[in-house]
Amino acid sequence: MDWLFLVLAGCMEMFAVTMMNKWHADRKWLSFLLLLLGFGGSFLFLDLAMETLPMGTAYAVWTGIGAAGAAITGMLFYREPKDWKRIVFIAMILVSAIGLKLIS
Repeated sequence: MDWLFLVLAGCMEMFAVTMMNKWHADRKWLSFLLLLLGFGGSFLFLDLAMETLPMGTAYAVWTGIGAAGAAITGMLFYREPKDWKRIVFIAMILVSAIGLKLIS
């Protein structure tokens, strides 16, 4: 259950960062509210995951999911660059997160 909470925390982090980008673009209160809910949910699920997972592992996986997910979201929906080097480094983040799961 701890790893499920951690993945949910990372997904909420990715959602919150996407809403932050949307808030900067449109300044609508709904975007701001969703941003707050995203970060709140992210910290809640991270807290639940850290009840059993080591802090370093949980934090690394949480930030990895958030960073890789936000980069992929930016490429898919916000016309950010999609060059192969960027994709390789995003893949390295994800492989590192999976590696931490395998050794924890």
